[in-house]
Amino acid sequence: MKPHLFKHFALELRGLLFYCASWIVLAIVVGALSGSASAFFLWALDQCTNTRLAHPWLLALLPLAGFAVAWIYLKYGTSVEAGNNLLIDEIHDPKKMIPLRMAPFVLGGTLVSHLFGASVGREGTAVQMGGALADQLTRVFRLTQENRRILLMSGLSAGFASIFGVPLAGALFGLEVLAIGRLRYEALFPCLIAAVAADQVCLLWGAHHTHYVAGVIPALSVWTLTATLIAGALFGLAGMAFARSTHALTAALKHVFPYSPMRALAGGATFALVMWATHADRYLGLGVPVIVESFQHPILPWDFLAKGAATVWSLASGFKGGEVTPLFFVGATLGNVLAPLMHMPIGLFAALGLVAVFAGAANTPIASAVMAVELFGGEIGVYAAAACVMSWLFSGNTGIYKAQRQGDGKWRHRHTLPAPDADPKD
Repeated sequence: MKPHLFKHFALELRGLLFYCASWIVLAIVVGALSGSASAFFLWALDQCTNTRLAHPWLLALLPLAGFAVAWIYLKYGTSVEAGNNLLIDEIHDPKKMIPLRMAPFVLGGTLVSHLFGASVGREGTAVQMGGALADQLTRVFRLTQENRRILLMSGLSAGFASIFGVPLAGALFGLEVLAIGRLRYEALFPCLIAAVAADQVCLLWGAHHTHYVAGVIPALSVWTLTATLIAGALFGLAGMAFARSTHALTAALKHVFPYSPMRALAGGATFALVMWATHADRYLGLGVPVIVESFQHPILPWDFLAKGAATVWSLASGFKGGEVTPLFFVGATLGNVLAPLMHMPIGLFAALGLVAVFAGAANTPIASAVMAVELFGGEIGVYAAAACVMSWLFSGNTGIYKAQRQGDGKWRHRHTLPAPDADPKD
């Protein structure tokens, strides 16, 4: 090797080693912070859920709880109210540090929502805590704007990975959620390290994740793949309906109730009254028991519609939490309904629905397919990929995260026929 080539190689190697060492340290710190926060959140969430189940009358206090949380956000938390969308906006266009108060605000707001029965999730809380805690390292290490973007993406990945126990999907989620049809590969290494570290730290704290069993996965055939593609398209339409309904109802309620505490009060009162009158306790909170049930035997055919409506109303009213676990509920129960219609195993279609509706609603097909493999094993891989990609294609160009940008899009329509007034010889 010539001396100048050796010198160039040595410089490249030194730069690469410094890059790896630096981001390993930063990503592990992010993962440790996020994993610890998620472990505490999961423990506290269990306590709140168990308390609500033991005292059903707490649902009657949901309107007052919503009013209190909305008032606190209005008074002290307007800078962090945008939640996940604020994090995505800051990654695209960095302007100012994410206030540390985002973490305790969203944590407290979500726990209150679950304690009193709102139909919300938990992903938003974990992602916001991960992003807010990660951004505090920007000043400590005097990071550039570009490195700050990568740090925030690592926080998103760490939060998602630790709350669901899916490190590989979490790493991809931080890269994929920012723009439709585009991945940010420059953050792949930090996001992977942060996601794995967060998941391991969360487990070391003794956190437990729900275990779903898809059952026997049938051999791939023309019909099983066709049925999966058809179901994937329906999952995508369900995801699109959820996202668009949430945005539309949120705008409508803001117009009717410009004062956010009153919106939460009225929305919470309406929700509590409907749930009480219809004895619809199965749609309160996360709904994990119903998700587990959907893998085992046929359930109520309207479960996915009822849970979707309950969550859309809760989120539009201003209750904190997230959309992902309710989307798991919607997908798993919809898959449960579709399975016998297509002569497919209930467990398989519940599993596919669980990940595919989320894939369409969040525009994250790759992360969702990988999540399926992490949750259900490698045998489901082809089915999960097919369902998630179809869901993504059929879910439109909007999603649950309004700050998500348009990257390269999903598909491009090319005219293969000449225009009516064109010369056939042209």
